[in-house]
Amino acid sequence: MNWQLQGSHWPYYRQLMRLDKPIGIYLLLWPTWWALWLAAEGVPPWSIWLVFTLGVVLMRSAGCVINDYADRHLDGAVSRTRQRPLAAGLVSATEALQLFVLLLVVAATLLVWLNWQTVLLSFGAVALAACYPFMKRYTHLPQVVLGAAFSWGMPMAFMAIQLQLPAIVWWLYLANLCWTVAYDTYYAMVDQPDDEKIGIKSTAILFGRYGFHVILALQSLTLLLLAYVGYLAALGWIYGVALLVSATLFVYQYRLARRSRQHCFQAFLHNHYVGLVVFIGIALDYAAKSAGL
Repeated sequence: MNWQLQGSHWPYYRQLMRLDKPIGIYLLLWPTWWALWLAAEGVPPWSIWLVFTLGVVLMRSAGCVINDYADRHLDGAVSRTRQRPLAAGLVSATEALQLFVLLLVVAATLLVWLNWQTVLLSFGAVALAACYPFMKRYTHLPQVVLGAAFSWGMPMAFMAIQLQLPAIVWWLYLANLCWTVAYDTYYAMVDQPDDEKIGIKSTAILFGRYGFHVILALQSLTLLLLAYVGYLAALGWIYGVALLVSATLFVYQYRLARRSRQHCFQAFLHNHYVGLVVFIGIALDYAAKSAGL
C-alpha cells in the first residue's frame, strides 16, 4: 500500500479524528480518570496518568477515523454527517486507513511504560474500537458495544496500578456502560429519521417511543452502581454530593431533550459535566481523606 497521507490534508485529518469536537475525548477521559483515582486510592503515579490520558486522545481519534471509514458510503445520506471529510471526498479511504494504523502505532508506543498484563488487556481495546463502527449494520445495540469500548480503560487502569482486577472495577465498568448507552441513545435520536431510511440500527430505534423512559432508567442504574462503587471504595459525603448533582444534571438533560431532536444533541453534549462532576467527587473525597478531614 502506497503512503498517501499528505501534510496539506492535515485540516481534513483533524476533522476525521474529531479533534475539533473534543466531546468524545471528555466522555472517554473522565471515566478513565475515575478508574485511575479509584485504583490508586488517590492521585495516581504521574507517568501512568500521562500514558492513559494520551492513550484516550489517540484511541478516541483512531475510533473516529475507523468509524468514518466504515460509514463512508452512508454518511452522505445523513444530514448531520454528509460534510465529514470521507463522505465529502476530501480524503480517500486509503488515507483514512493509513491514519488509523498510524494512530494505533503511536498509541502502542505508550504501552512500553505499562506492565505486560495491561498490555495484554490493551488488545481488547483495539478489538472493540475496530468492531464498533460495523455493529450498527447487524444489531440495534451498537451503543452497548460503544459502552464496552469506552469502559475498557477501567480494567486497564486497575491492572496498571494494582496488578489485579478486583470486583469494584467491574461494577464501575457496568456503571459506565449504562451511562454510555444512555447518552449515546440521545445522540442516536438526532439521526433517527435518516437512520431508519438507510437501514442503520440503534437503541433509539429499538426503544422507540419509550426511549426517554429507558434513558432515565439507565441513568438511574448508573447512579445506583456508582453509589455501590463509592461504598466499596469507602468514599464519603463529598462523593455523595457529586452523585446528587449528577442526578440533577440527568433530570435537566431529560427536560432539555424532550423539546426536539436537536435538543437531544445538546443533552448528549451535556454529559461532559456529569463525568466531570463524578471525577471531582472522587478526587476531592480522596484529597479530604489524605488531609485527615
